[in-house]
Amino acid sequence: MSDIIRQMQQEAKDLSNQKRPLFYDHYQQELRYSKELFFGNSLILRCREDVIPFLNDDFGHGVEHSKKVAIESGAIVLGETSGWGLTQARHLSVLAQLAGLMHDICRLQGDHARQGAELSYTILADYPLSSADREMIAFAIANHEAFKTVQKSPDPSTDTLGGALYDADKFRWGPDNFVTTLWEICDYLEWPLEKIKARFPAGLGFVRSISDTFRTRIGRIYGPEFIDIGLELGGYIYRRLDQENK
Repeated sequence: MSDIIRQMQQEAKDLSNQKRPLFYDHYQQELRYSKELFFGNSLILRCREDVIPFLNDDFGHGVEHSKKVAIESGAIVLGETSGWGLTQARHLSVLAQLAGLMHDICRLQGDHARQGAELSYTILADYPLSSADREMIAFAIANHEAFKTVQKSPDPSTDTLGGALYDADKFRWGPDNFVTTLWEICDYLEWPLEKIKARFPAGLGFVRSISDTFRTRIGRIYGPEFIDIGLELGGYIYRRLDQENK
């Protein structure tokens, strides 16, 4: 990674630190509990180890990405299931975290969502989960890609789990996209500044199009702000690329 790219990445990070999405303030309690699950639940701890060989950090969808998606999907589930009963809500939060950890295990394969869903059955084969739990997790993974036909389930728990995984994953299209993911991809592919700049307008348009696709109530309320902050960072980086490329 060149010095100028490192500098722009740091500038994007500094700007991002000044733009905290409201989701993190309004759902502090749910996020706190979800983090406790992530670092203390035996199934989550086991899955964290089991998925490491399948995650690829080179394209910004590795361990750190899966961690954020797992924790935030667990928090979204807790927010969405308020009033369902504590035991059910917390169990669904565990399933959401397992789905979050595994959603990109086949990232570099074609139709990676479907492939990941199938592989999740193998990974979870001897976990103390019911067949219904495994099917819900696989359903969520299979339906986490953007701009694909969304499968609907007659079961509210399954739909909530799928929506939470999708929304937590798409939150990453906001600030994370321009603080981490973009630079990891560019570094891995060794793109020069000229190529990064040439691809930027289309990339920003693609990010903008995510804003209307969030699936849960929480996602529809807070997701667009993530995207808006990401677009603001992306616009800044594009202007910086233009300066450096003259």
